Amino acid sequence: MKHAFFAIVILILLFSCSNQEKKVFSSVTITPVFNDSVSVRAIAPEDVNGVWFAANKGAVGLIDGTTPKIATIRYQDSILNFRAIARTKQSVFVLSIESPAVLYKMNIENKEAKDIKEVYVEEGEGVFYDAINFWNDTEGIAMGDPIGGCLSIIITRDSGETWQKLNCTKLPKTTKGEAAFAASNTNIAIQGDHTWIASGGKAARVFYSPDKGTSWEVFNTPIIQGDVMTGIYSVDFYDEKTGVIFGGNWEDKDFNEGNKAITNDGGKTWNLLSNGTGPGYRSCVQFIPGTNGKGLVAVGSPGISYSSDQGKSWVELSKEGFYAISFVNDSVAFASGNNRIARLVFE
Repeated sequence: MKHAFFAIVILILLFSCSNQEKKVFSSVTITPVFNDSVSVRAIAPEDVNGVWFAANKGAVGLIDGTTPKIATIRYQDSILNFRAIARTKQSVFVLSIESPAVLYKMNIENKEAKDIKEVYVEEGEGVFYDAINFWNDTEGIAMGDPIGGCLSIIITRDSGETWQKLNCTKLPKTTKGEAAFAASNTNIAIQGDHTWIASGGKAARVFYSPDKGTSWEVFNTPIIQGDVMTGIYSVDFYDEKTGVIFGGNWEDKDFNEGNKAITNDGGKTWNLLSNGTGPGYRSCVQFIPGTNGKGLVAVGSPGISYSSDQGKSWVELSKEGFYAISFVNDSVAFASGNNRIARLVFE
């Protein structure tokens, strides 16, 4: 009798897991939570009701429910344009794009910024930062366009108090015309100690570090490249082996060849996904939590696209355009775009 009971329990558990794996969305409910005359390309959810954001015109803040808590940041006489944000347990970091590129640290308590300070400033020709991410609460990384023949990469090992820029001797060389797109703050993907950075333009490649930015190598991809606005716009990894890249040609957004690819070996090799079918250009792709690496959502100005089979096939859930998306759990996300932030519920 005991064996029969355990057999039934195992069957129930297997059935539950099977149902979870096969969860398929057919619609998305989009609820605006913030509207203003700013372009929002960087978001970091606080919880299912709140999201931090960084935008142009110096705008940074928290949308708590539908209540905006916004500050305008200036550096000397400059109004900064922000396209990168990261949240750690104690702090929020926002990074502006062109010279002067300024990185701010805000210490947070009970959804309130207790203080804000500059922790890194860089000025000069070619300075342009695209994204920021953290391995843990102590160690983080930000990346920008090449200067001196390599990507601009800064790293912190002390909870964001100080940042050091890597010398080009420690990084793979970039090719002429290779850069990155500050489109959604998803140029950097992290799993454990592993880091992947996506490039675009004249070359579309993936830069990889297995050890939190200490050593680097670079891998080629089949993503469309060769023109200024072609390449990889977004990268995400489900685990240390399985990752996806997405992008295309911003000047031909319907073109859906060579714009999405997957790796199963940690980024060393990439294979095109649904080539010639599914969505064209998208600026942000994310694995959906709780779907065992099968669920994907890609957003861009043309709309919201969804795959339940790891990118083999896609359905268009909405024509509403967004720049970036970030999931809170397996069905709730925040998305940002031109003049707005919205809360998305997938069903």
